[in-house]
Amino acid sequence: MFDIGFWELLVIGVLALLILGPERLPGAMRSTIKTIRSVRNTASGFKQEMEHQLRVHELHENLKKAEQQGLTDLSPELKESVDELKDAAKSVQQPYKKD
Repeated sequence: MFDIGFWELLVIGVLALLILGPERLPGAMRSTIKTIRSVRNTASGFKQEMEHQLRVHELHENLKKAEQQGLTDLSPELKESVDELKDAAKSVQQPYKKD
């Protein structure tokens, strides 16, 4: 991600030690690591959500194509998307069926 070598890290460490002092340096490092982790988790969640939305959009477009063809003589890709949507619809309806 960043092109930081050993010497750059050493300079940053020495400067942090001089500026913050040995008492506050461990706490500052912990808070920095915590912030970096939260940013990574947020970015990861955003990426997963975008991938999910793109997949939903793709399935929706494939369903439109299939409906335009009258759900007959579908290409294997469209047939797979329609089957996947049907399975998803069944799994959503399953918990709400009355006995």
